[in-house]
Amino acid sequence: MLTFLIGFMAAGKTSVGQALAAQNGARFVDLDDEVAKLGEPVAQLVARDEAEFRRREAAALAALIASGGDVVVATGGGAAAFGDNLERMRAAGCVIALDVDVETAKRRAGDPASRPLLQRSAEAIAALAAARAPIYRRAHAIIDTNRRTIGEVVEQVADAVRAHAGTASTVVALGARSYPVVVGTRFDREIVHVRLGAVTKVALVTDTNVAHHWRAEVERELVPDVTVVFPAGEPYKTLATYEHVSDQLIAAGLDRSSAILALGGGVVGDLAGFVAATLLRGISVVQLPTTLVAMVDASIGGKTAVDTAAGKNLIGAFWQPKLVACNLATLATLPQRERRAGFGELWKSALLDGQALWDAVDRSAPWATPGGDLPDALHEAITRSIAFKAAIVGRDEHERTGVRAMLNLGHTVGHAIESHTGMLHGEAVGLGLVVACRVSAALGLADPTLERRVADALIRTGLPHDPNTYLTDDVLARLHVDKKRVGDRVRFIAIREVGACELVDIPLPELGRILRSANTP
Repeated sequence: MLTFLIGFMAAGKTSVGQALAAQNGARFVDLDDEVAKLGEPVAQLVARDEAEFRRREAAALAALIASGGDVVVATGGGAAAFGDNLERMRAAGCVIALDVDVETAKRRAGDPASRPLLQRSAEAIAALAAARAPIYRRAHAIIDTNRRTIGEVVEQVADAVRAHAGTASTVVALGARSYPVVVGTRFDREIVHVRLGAVTKVALVTDTNVAHHWRAEVERELVPDVTVVFPAGEPYKTLATYEHVSDQLIAAGLDRSSAILALGGGVVGDLAGFVAATLLRGISVVQLPTTLVAMVDASIGGKTAVDTAAGKNLIGAFWQPKLVACNLATLATLPQRERRAGFGELWKSALLDGQALWDAVDRSAPWATPGGDLPDALHEAITRSIAFKAAIVGRDEHERTGVRAMLNLGHTVGHAIESHTGMLHGEAVGLGLVVACRVSAALGLADPTLERRVADALIRTGLPHDPNTYLTDDVLARLHVDKKRVGDRVRFIAIREVGACELVDIPLPELGRILRSANTP
């Protein structure tokens, strides 16, 4: 098996690769050493003719792939960003990106003379790292190396490789609890059974809408022992429904070695996941998302919850699935409004990840209204969005460092609008993105034209784009029960530009003032 390590300068690719190869009895190859065999040190060649270095690097990589075998390959920091190197590595084996903060990388790098990159200014190095980050996120898994020893990183890599297991999937890297997110066009019995292992009983949990289209096929392909169906819609994501589903599963004889298949959109995934997290103090769950929102967001990362009268998702738990399996065929049965709503989360991911994902979502926009066959661009947008979320969750599973909080872009006000109006999640998030642009401009962080750009994007995908009607006193009052509130301040995700967002603390009165003033005729 070929394992490729990619990542920025001083991420530890060589050290980790050597240790991983020794642990697995595999051969280790440093791609830079293969280039140097031609007679010129890499640093000297890069300084003399970087284009020639990239050509030799690509040729050396192609030769390694052709040779096959059990090999761990450490690549240079720019290898994955050149030509079709990354696509070839992904097709040939498992690609693991080692993530490192720029300041940590500079401390690790040592002598500047040994690293051509270190000859650049600090600003240029940071800009290069930011430009390469979306490329590294296209690896099968991302492992955070900051504040970890080489041995710890090696174990994390080994766990991610095992979770990948030749599935060509994205892996949410959480050590021994790592799991793949697979994108396909069918319900794959083999991968579900492999990931669940030995279980006593399997329960299918879904809602009435999804059951109408997909219950028969899932029961035929995945053969659950029992099926529980509850009424569709956010109004049923409640403690009452949670109790009803739990009681039925207990009556069906599920035990601690049983598992749940959560088939549906975000409501099913949240509720069935919460049941799995708490039933008998926790049983396995496989997420089978059937909507765009669920595929790119809700099913990944282990957030489960139910709503209360006070707000959305205020009672819940972190409970990671064993597998997320996206069957793109299910998108064909989405109602038009649900198709459009999915783009709220896709635009959010694009604002966070960068221009390449933004362009893929934009090329997918014509599908939002008429539906039909999935365009290649939409498949790309889905897989890129999944990879982005997996990378974030792997770094901050329980939202304690601020990294995962970035995924709440558009949600602070979006959730308040959703709770008050009952509109679909993606629709409300889209409005929240416009509000985020407005607040960012008011704080002096973003160009005021960004709001128009995002609003136009929402229009192209048939989504509501003007939040003014919804910024009522009732909606603003709901900000006080936001989960991200700390005292009288809220952690707000601001946007500088596409691909550049940041966490800011805003006093709730100040946020209310900005929103009210922007909404005053």
